Amino acid sequence: MHTVNIHEAKTHLSRLLNRAHAGDEIIIAKAGTPYAKLVPIEKPTKREPGIAKGAVTDAFFESLPDDELRHWE
Repeated sequence: MHTVNIHEAKTHLSRLLNRAHAGDEIIIAKAGTPYAKLVPIEKPTKREPGIAKGAVTDAFFESLPDDELRHWE
């Protein structure tokens, strides 16, 4: 983890972004106090269709009992 002050962060933002993209975490400090963290964004995982296949039964689509519906009104 690398710490830089705000002036250095503004001056070298492109370099800091490249380092964050490579996996580094950079702390940006204001007057020596940590203020923000620059971290890489995790790549989203690919969604797999059908993962819940068979988990939803016909009962899911049935109407709720009247006493339960009253709680939702």
